[in-house]
Amino acid sequence: MRDLDVQARVHTRLSWDYSTSTGRLRTLTDRARAGQWDAERDIDWSVPVPFGAALPDGSGLARASFEASPMAGRGRAMWDAFRWELQAWLVSQFLHGEQAALAVAARLVESLPTVEAKLCAATQVTDEARHVEVFARYLRENVPEPYPVNADLRSLLEDVLRDSRWDVTALGMQIMVEALAMAAFRLAGSTFHDPLIRRITALVARDEARHVSLGVVSLEEVYRELSGRELAEREELVLEAAALMRRRFLLGDLWERLGVDRSAGLAYAATDPAMVMYRQTVFARVVSSLVHIGLMSPHVRQGLADLDLLRYGTVPRRLSRRPPGRSG
Repeated sequence: MRDLDVQARVHTRLSWDYSTSTGRLRTLTDRARAGQWDAERDIDWSVPVPFGAALPDGSGLARASFEASPMAGRGRAMWDAFRWELQAWLVSQFLHGEQAALAVAARLVESLPTVEAKLCAATQVTDEARHVEVFARYLRENVPEPYPVNADLRSLLEDVLRDSRWDVTALGMQIMVEALAMAAFRLAGSTFHDPLIRRITALVARDEARHVSLGVVSLEEVYRELSGRELAEREELVLEAAALMRRRFLLGDLWERLGVDRSAGLAYAATDPAMVMYRQTVFARVVSSLVHIGLMSPHVRQGLADLDLLRYGTVPRRLSRRPPGRSG
């Protein structure tokens, strides 16, 4: 797997204002300090992971999804293989995304405009390092063949890391990638198949909620001051990222490994009701964050709807308008 080597100009900003507040950034920093957990002490690594073992039938919707899939002709064993491979793929992509989040958090410590924001971002650096550690260990000890970074995720990470504007880096990582991951972590109780990874993702999800909140708090005031042209540029970045993330969830990597015709697998993943519902569910957290930072304009709403990523009722009408930025 070829390394991702990105050359970027990084803006460093130091502030000489060391005043503190009781605002949201301070609250997030306090919560991060109180919520630190230890990869050895708080996780029982002796819990067995029977990778590849037979699994319970699952829900009726899941069974119907399999029966309508291009895998159905290969029988029940293929259904179990698919579910284990999906877990391996998801955890692998979590790991790759967390390493990128580690780099982004370190960059935000350099470039965020206030000392208070830098201190909050510094707690995220510690969190992300721990996430890389636990996901890497889980895959190393329990998954026979982890997956390389998905091509669409790699493309998005490259774009995020290459941009010199801290707000674009934060938008791409903390609003798009991390909010999506946080939602997936919270679904792990029903989508993953062993208690070890469910314990890991529950712990990581608590951290990720703070990271997404840092992105929202940091960006919402900035985006109130941007011009219409600047906001429009960021809206296009959101839609490009959403398209990449949707394409990633069509699971092309899995179809190749499982020996399923790629075009048939992609068509199935694009239209299957259970898979559409999953994508809409995990994107709901992204949608909520976009609303709060003022980027859920009619244009973005329509773009996400065209990608079939909006679930009815996930966008509050009263919050969906663009904030009053400067024209031009």
